[in-house]
Amino acid sequence: MLTNFGAPNHIVITSGPKGSSFARYAERYRQILAREGVAVDILPSEGSSDNLLKLSDPNVRVDVGFVLSGEAGKQDVSKSATGKLMSLGSINYQPLMIFYRGATRELIADFRGLRLDIGEEGSGAHALALALLKANGIEDDGTRFVKVADGDELRALQENRVDAIFVMGESTSGDMMRTLLRAPDIHLFNVRQADAYVRRFNNLNKLSLPEGTLDFGRNIPAESTTLIGPTVELVARDNLHPALSDLLLEAARELHGGASLFRKRGEFPAPQEHAFRISPDASRYYASGKSFLYRSFPYGVASLIARIIAFVVPFALVLIPALKMAPAIYRWRMESRIHRWYRALLELERDAFHPSSDPKAREEVLRQLDHIEESVSRINVPAAFGDLFYGLRGHICFVRNLMLSHTSSGSGETTP
Repeated sequence: MLTNFGAPNHIVITSGPKGSSFARYAERYRQILAREGVAVDILPSEGSSDNLLKLSDPNVRVDVGFVLSGEAGKQDVSKSATGKLMSLGSINYQPLMIFYRGATRELIADFRGLRLDIGEEGSGAHALALALLKANGIEDDGTRFVKVADGDELRALQENRVDAIFVMGESTSGDMMRTLLRAPDIHLFNVRQADAYVRRFNNLNKLSLPEGTLDFGRNIPAESTTLIGPTVELVARDNLHPALSDLLLEAARELHGGASLFRKRGEFPAPQEHAFRISPDASRYYASGKSFLYRSFPYGVASLIARIIAFVVPFALVLIPALKMAPAIYRWRMESRIHRWYRALLELERDAFHPSSDPKAREEVLRQLDHIEESVSRINVPAAFGDLFYGLRGHICFVRNLMLSHTSSGSGETTP
């Protein structure tokens, strides 16, 4: 999925069972990201626990998923695996709802010895229900865990096949939850000990469902009900591209930023850190919004610019020092073309004035000097190096005049 340059245009989200709130979230994210030209593949799962396992498994092709806060502490996942995961923040509350029939039950401990449907193994409802039941001493004491077929929860309660069901939106369809809330003789458990549970389990939140919230005319629920539940985190692998992180948080703000049954307007997304660290890109987004490129241009254009920058910058880092050195290298090359003739000139001068040199040898030296002068005159030299060029020619003339003077002087001494 990730490319070397710029942002990718494809992402895989692990969601939840068909009809669950997580599945609905994933579909909305797909629609929102499609507007920016990013394709989203949705990988169905059993729920929060299953999402965490998929994200932690490097062999599973997935980038981001919905995980309930506190999930990491309940799963048999290595620290090295979870260490490669990061949170983009919390996006919503996920209340646990316990529906039961019969006499009013005041405490979770009152469900001891009953037939309970606590959800599919791998779902957040299943893991949270087990934790709450265990905190009330309900384990191997005759309590039976019965799995009711999806969509059959209400009938199972009405037909006395099960005494209570524990459900959360991440693994249960919204239609079924609304049906349960409106069903006669089916009660929604009021968590009287919510404050104590929130203190014991730091991933839980105390939530309130006011009287008449769902149906004013029929007054559903008939009384204000206190619930508990974790938040939903958007968890990603640590190699998620920063631009995709921004897009996901923009989608989260559009999808979860408004008011709903349990959240206030603008409450989510929020950088609430639980088991997973908040990613640096998410922290930057919460502080200042999208990065400059993706804030200033459409996603596709910004991605193209990012690719170009990523391609050009490494070359620029090499070329800029090279360009700074170019004038010095050029000057060195021009100077070396001239200075090498000075070496030849020095050798000729030494040969010409060597004590053993005779007139015939000096004539040969003069011919070589003429050759040097002719060769030098053919050198193409920029005006900036004219001083060196004319300096060399002047020194050639100086050596010739010195030799001719020496020859004339020598000839005068031998003339009778």
